[in-house]
Amino acid sequence: MTDDHEETRSDTLFEAPPMAEQERMAEAVLFASVDPVTVRDLEARMPHGCDAAEALVHLRKRYEGRGVRVVKVGDAWAFRTAPDLGYLMQKETVETRKLSRAAIETLAIIAYHQPCTRAEIEEIRGVSVSRGTIDQLLEMEWIRFGRRKMTPGRPVTFVVTPQFLDHFGLETARDLPGLKELRAAGLLENRPRPGLMGGQDEDDDEDDEVIEGQSELFED
Repeated sequence: MTDDHEETRSDTLFEAPPMAEQERMAEAVLFASVDPVTVRDLEARMPHGCDAAEALVHLRKRYEGRGVRVVKVGDAWAFRTAPDLGYLMQKETVETRKLSRAAIETLAIIAYHQPCTRAEIEEIRGVSVSRGTIDQLLEMEWIRFGRRKMTPGRPVTFVVTPQFLDHFGLETARDLPGLKELRAAGLLENRPRPGLMGGQDEDDDEDDEVIEGQSELFED
């Protein structure tokens, strides 16, 4: 009788909490976290036997149609304002640093062609890329270094970061709009930038030029 009792205690000692409780735990962690949280991180915080992935499925469903949503950011999860209510936050948004045309084009090329090297970026743009442009995007944590390419010189590549995806409300880089969507939104012009010829370096004042659109980046 004692052995059976001890076995029962052993089986129930690590029994996972009910799914409703696991959902509450996942909700609490996401709410308190500044950065998106991965399933692995959730499972490390939750009691033994919990199914963090399943808890997130229930939590995401429960927040459908609410003012905030549970969204996937790369391999992690976070609470984010519902897209249709974003206008309510506009007055609270402080823009501390604007991107130059060179930075926008460089960022777009990396996003659409990652992983890509600096030489490949320059080949697509038709002009050289300044060190300051790359440094700015690295400091903003919108791009990071990728794997070195298996070509002569082993050049480093660049890829976009989860912070970039999070900022633009994307789950993966595959969710980026296509050429037609960019043109329809007025973010891609059908003409080259005036004053720039092939092979020309970036102008010194280009880094100070702020734009709202993008030039034609991805034409064949």
